[in-house]
Amino acid sequence: MSAHAFEADFRAAFGERHAELFRVIDRYLGDASLASDIVQETFVRLYRRGTMPDDLRAWLVSVALNQARDEQRTRSRRLRLLRRRAPEEHMGDAAPSPEDDVLSAERRTLVRRALDTLPQRDRALLLLREEGYSYRELAVALEIVEASVGTLLARAKVAFRRAYESQQQISSNRSPDARA
Repeated sequence: MSAHAFEADFRAAFGERHAELFRVIDRYLGDASLASDIVQETFVRLYRRGTMPDDLRAWLVSVALNQARDEQRTRSRRLRLLRRRAPEEHMGDAAPSPEDDVLSAERRTLVRRALDTLPQRDRALLLLREEGYSYRELAVALEIVEASVGTLLARAKVAFRRAYESQQQISSNRSPDARA
């Protein structure tokens, strides 16, 4: 493949896959700024590679998820060195808004907390499947056997459902209405 052809393919791949990859990594991490950096670095790595992989979509998400996991490990190590804070101290609250916005924000928080309790593989399976990845693409991206994707996905859904319900219970026990 000529350098000109690769350049054209790269531009097309960036245009077609950037937004999707960002959504996946943003959902995986819950940090849009970090997700943006990781997606940018993923495309830099693709460009430096100089050739297109056989399965571009799976290659991109595999590289991005590996970077995200590395970043999470690094952050985890840093946090152990610092004093522990409640997650609420790290995240800013949304400005007061109408009731629907509040409920939606609460649901997002519960979903994020539930996702954060899941093992990395389960979280990635759910997020990538929600984004439309096929079983084959999931297998390649997460380096698992394709035949086990369905079972692992079903287990991840059950684990998520339990974690979400647990987060709802915790949340309702904290709310002022629950104490009345």
